[in-house]
Amino acid sequence: MEQEPPDGAWDASQIQELFTDAGGRFLCARWGRPVAPVIFGLEDASLDIFRAAIRSGFAHAGHPMADTDPETGANLMLFFVRDWTELSALPDLDRLTGLDDLPRRLSGQAADQYRLFRFDDRGGIRACLTFLNMGGALGKAHPGRLAEKVMMQSALTFAREIGPSASLAALIRAAYDPVLPLATTEPAHALRLAARLML
Repeated sequence: MEQEPPDGAWDASQIQELFTDAGGRFLCARWGRPVAPVIFGLEDASLDIFRAAIRSGFAHAGHPMADTDPETGANLMLFFVRDWTELSALPDLDRLTGLDDLPRRLSGQAADQYRLFRFDDRGGIRACLTFLNMGGALGKAHPGRLAEKVMMQSALTFAREIGPSASLAALIRAAYDPVLPLATTEPAHALRLAARLML
């Protein structure tokens, strides 16, 4: 279920929940390099919507983008399919994700999306791979809203379901304050973020 504070402002406990996984581990990390996106499986009209959402979202966060990443070419990769079996046609999918038989796993879980982060030696996001199955509920989503959500999900290591909103955009911008650590596993980081939202 998507979370949104009822009064439009996140407090520290709510922020902490957003970055705490089911096992109780807190992780808040942002990108440590310019974002170089590539999108597969969309028609031109939808492609433009997603490109614009990514550009405007990272611009609002104050984080740079690039045409290419010097190590990988693209580091934010979005894959849109109508059925998870379509992923089987991707060359070297197992090597790309580090996971065996991902299409079968996602089909067995009845998942509609899957996101995978990779990190650099400082703990910052180095790459993000997102897979979306448009053959189910996501296919009925408003393209603009879905594009904003995908952008926000790729901007920080959210452990919970999120929905696009002005308050979430403000939280992302706060997390990209260069004074704050690039990545941290300390739950007290939520206090720092909450304080910046009150300024």
